[in-house]
Amino acid sequence: MKKIYLVLTVMHLFVGVGALFGGMAAMLDPWEPAGVPVEMLEGSPFTNYFIPGLILFTVIGLGHIFSAVTAIRKFEYQGYISSVFSWGLMIWIVVQCIMINAVALLHVIFFLIGLVGAVLAWIILYKQNAFPANLLRR
Repeated sequence: MKKIYLVLTVMHLFVGVGALFGGMAAMLDPWEPAGVPVEMLEGSPFTNYFIPGLILFTVIGLGHIFSAVTAIRKFEYQGYISSVFSWGLMIWIVVQCIMINAVALLHVIFFLIGLVGAVLAWIILYKQNAFPANLLRR
């Protein structure tokens, strides 16, 4: 279990720190954050990157930092917390790909990171005999 918590901590910190920087860049320069043209948002409900940056910073960034802290402390509900934010990352990536109508290598990488996080969270829940993973024991 120590290795699972360590991997989750590293993954959550990696995603969280990256999302904090990416979200901050989008909020500080909503028209062309890190050189990404605003034209990529055509067809989406956004006219610039401020709102997506705010969501990236708060939900993905702060959420994953929170998940890392709870993994370090082996919080009782860590399996649920990691699951929520791992699934949140995967949903964020899918929605982002739909909105910009493109898939890049980084999208695939971060989706896979979210998937690994969700699987590790499931293992924690299974070992704790917690719902819904405990349904597999019947």
